[in-house]
Amino acid sequence: MVELKGKRIGFGITGSFCTFAAVLPEMQRLMEAGAVVVPIMSEAAATLDTRFGRAADFVHQIEQITGRKVIQTIVDAEPIGPRELLDLMIIAPCTGNTLAKFANGITDSPVLMAAKAQLRNERPVLVAVSTNDGLSSNARNIGLLLSRKHVYMVPFGQDDPFGKGRSLVADMTLILPAAGMALEGRQIQPLLVQVSLTAKLEEMRVR
Repeated sequence: MVELKGKRIGFGITGSFCTFAAVLPEMQRLMEAGAVVVPIMSEAAATLDTRFGRAADFVHQIEQITGRKVIQTIVDAEPIGPRELLDLMIIAPCTGNTLAKFANGITDSPVLMAAKAQLRNERPVLVAVSTNDGLSSNARNIGLLLSRKHVYMVPFGQDDPFGKGRSLVADMTLILPAAGMALEGRQIQPLLVQVSLTAKLEEMRVR
């Protein structure tokens, strides 16, 4: 696996608010591995307060982790391409909305602009999905991205197969090793993992 020390890694966060608590520790791990992490947030992720926390608090926490101001506009993300600022772009969490737009060439957020810039420069983008329709309307888009050059996936699985049978979420703890392999031009394997099936079965037994 490629050494991450000194690697410039864009970290794009979109509005799957329920997974922020799982994603931010992985951002910290990248920093501890010596990477230079450039935080980028979609408008929703950077501005909406939810039951999972206040947007301003998340922005502050991310800036504390990375030591950098969060990129929050398309204008501020645009130079990533022509200046070749990143070695790797990560989208984690990647909502179904962002996933669909990325797969179909739509660029209407800072995160998508950064991802487009990476592909323009023939450099890798690593996607960590978090979407309730991964096994329905977004299954096609996952397939498109799996066949796309320079696009790699963090291993994912069903997070709640009995309650939300079409939902998919990446195992965020695999972001760091998946990033190292993406920098080598390789997809980490296995791609499909069990996220919480064992815990869900145990919960059903308790009931």
